[in-house]
Amino acid sequence: MAVAHENGRVRFGVFELDTKAGQLSKNGIRLKLSQQPLQVLSVLVEHAGEVVSRKDLHKLLWPSDIFVDFDHGLNKTIQKLRDALGDSPESPRYIETIPRTGYRFIAPLTETKTPPSPQPDIRLSLELAANPSSGPERKPTWRWFALAGCAAILALAGWFSVLRYKAAEPIRSLAVLPLDNLSGDPSQEYFVDGMSDELITMLAKDSTLRIVSRTSVMQYKGARKPLPEIARALGVDAILEGSISQTGSLVHLTLQLIRADTDAHLWAESYNRTGNDVAALPGEAARDVANRLHSAVPSTSPTRAVSPEAHDAYLRGWYFLEKREADKSAAYFQRAVSLDPSWSQAYSGLAEAVQSEGVLNMMSQADAMVQTEAAARRAIELDPQNGQAYATLGLTQGVFEWNWAEGEENLKRGAALSPTNSNVQFEYANYLVGVNRTEEAVQHMRKALELDPQSFMMNRHLGTILYLARHYDEALTYLQQAEEMEPGKRASILGWRSMIYEKMGMRDKAVDFALLSIGMFDAVGARKLRSVYERDGWNGYWKARMKTMLEHENDFCGTYEIATNYVRLGKPDLAFPRIKTAIEQKCWASSWLMADPMMDGIRSDPRYKDLLASMRLPH
Repeated sequence: MAVAHENGRVRFGVFELDTKAGQLSKNGIRLKLSQQPLQVLSVLVEHAGEVVSRKDLHKLLWPSDIFVDFDHGLNKTIQKLRDALGDSPESPRYIETIPRTGYRFIAPLTETKTPPSPQPDIRLSLELAANPSSGPERKPTWRWFALAGCAAILALAGWFSVLRYKAAEPIRSLAVLPLDNLSGDPSQEYFVDGMSDELITMLAKDSTLRIVSRTSVMQYKGARKPLPEIARALGVDAILEGSISQTGSLVHLTLQLIRADTDAHLWAESYNRTGNDVAALPGEAARDVANRLHSAVPSTSPTRAVSPEAHDAYLRGWYFLEKREADKSAAYFQRAVSLDPSWSQAYSGLAEAVQSEGVLNMMSQADAMVQTEAAARRAIELDPQNGQAYATLGLTQGVFEWNWAEGEENLKRGAALSPTNSNVQFEYANYLVGVNRTEEAVQHMRKALELDPQSFMMNRHLGTILYLARHYDEALTYLQQAEEMEPGKRASILGWRSMIYEKMGMRDKAVDFALLSIGMFDAVGARKLRSVYERDGWNGYWKARMKTMLEHENDFCGTYEIATNYVRLGKPDLAFPRIKTAIEQKCWASSWLMADPMMDGIRSDPRYKDLLASMRLPH
């Protein structure tokens, strides 16, 4: 039995628990810990050295029936407590796990001179609370008064929780954390990540909530951060977390919904599905969450069974597309299409993968255009509510086929059908740059970043579009933010920062950042170019750079970079043929021609208007 101070305080190691105030301190500094972990700690400390069963803790934490699958919730509560104490289940100093039974507090407690007050036996109290007529007949003792007090506290806590929930602001935004892989098999990660992605997609589609996109939440995979902290970083009102396992054909999914500001459990459910029902599971769970938050919208997309083999190939397709292995991704999506030729989502994924193959120069852009459009149109034919397919089709029609009017119609349709899909906003922004509506492009990229705030790509691309819109200072802010998020991708940022400083008239800084980028791959070459700049100045430096560029003229989109340098050096006669080649190659960078600040030096040349005319752009 614990030895407590008269004021309800207990010491163990560097910690002090105040059971009356509901506070835990470390070296005199109060720790931020929510109510449920504190309740568990109080009970374990009160019964130090004894095993407290999981069943008893469940009755204490969730006295009502709101929690359908309490195992996951209790595991999370214990983990939060261990995180606060710096404890671990493998080498416990404070909380020992008794397998399949419960938990025991094992740390020594500081004795006090004041004798401890009698404490009720929680197991007996909870047993009596559940069945007061059971057990031997007893005279009214302090145990009954303690039981009555506990019951009153639980009732009041439940009542005030209900009142607080009713008075709270409605939940308008939600982050779905990556599901925990409970199968114990690392090879199942593609399945776990894929089901997480589908849950995000279906919530964004079938609810009015603002759903944070995949990229931003994936950084919290396996993280042990407090949920309120994650919610603040993502700017959401609530968190949906859970776990999934696959054993043979059986899939078991558990989910729990947690309000960010109070860390209160709002809802939980568990699902077991097999065979053809697995593919429909994310949609079913998403509708349950949306209904719980009174934010569901009618779904007009067809609900259909999908074979396990096709669904598996589909999940693998998205897994490899996220890794930028577009060719492998396209192969898996093609397999999903072959296994289920009437599944819209499989064609939509194939369109995305093939489009990426073209952009990444894994196939000719001409072939990529044809295959992307065919897959996107088939996806729309099978499901006219497929917003992503409309957006993919619209971007291809505009940026690569120069069918600007029809492309925008499809992009608008995609944005209307999928207003919370960050990738749709991203694709629309790229289109708008192509037609030189850069301020509109900035607004769509801001929306994309709002939906995916922790995404490196969204931060970087907002920075590049701000540059194209000539908002140079703000562009630097977002590019630097992206660089801090993923230092390993610094090389893709430095060139943009160099061009921004150049347009701001800061040539020394422009060269500094350009040489930083070169030095990451060729330190000797960067030192030589530094010497050239110090000796021959700006034009001499870029003439030296041109020699290296010309060696890579046959690289995809290399001609556009060379043309940019010829414009910089005041040699338009050498620039125009290369811009024309880039356009004929369907180089993605040529779609910036109207907006690119680096092309300002040739806009008054009649040949510039001819280039725009060749792309069916206004001139």
